[in-house]
Amino acid sequence: DVSAGATVWFSPALQGNLLIDYDVTVVVMGGANDHLTDLNSFWMATDPKNANLFTRSGAFAEYNDLLLYYVGFGGSGNTTTRIRRYDGNATRPEPLGEYLDAKHLLVANHPYHLQHVVCGKHVAYVVDGAAFFELDDASPYTSGRFGFRTVGSHQVIDNFRVRELLPP
Repeated sequence: DVSAGATVWFSPALQGNLLIDYDVTVVVMGGANDHLTDLNSFWMATDPKNANLFTRSGAFAEYNDLLLYYVGFGGSGNTTTRIRRYDGNATRPEPLGEYLDAKHLLVANHPYHLQHVVCGKHVAYVVDGAAFFELDDASPYTSGRFGFRTVGSHQVIDNFRVRELLPP
């Protein structure tokens, strides 16, 4: 339940072929931060210039110099859902995919089941069993941290799990 930009990091470093999954609801019930926006996540995040990833204030631009996969689900006031692959060059990369239709935007108080996959070169983001984004990455990120990211939103996260996948 945050009024500004914030990232909550899963502390252990992750490595290898992984499935990260959890349940999350964006709460809209009249609270001060109950805004239908920004159910975002980073995965396989590393900082090529600093071993301590946890030094940022929460301002989104401070993540531009990281290596990571990012999905902004219902970003910009629930007007877009997009995936980016950050390459550490200090600029926000262009989206690798983007949706603007209602089917791919947030629904208030809906309990989503989200999955993040990294297996070999395959990277995917799955919402309630439907693959929103899939890509084959020629140079996949194979280690890093996971973070929940939001801006001015109230979310309930439950059943967080990280599971190792067998190599392809």
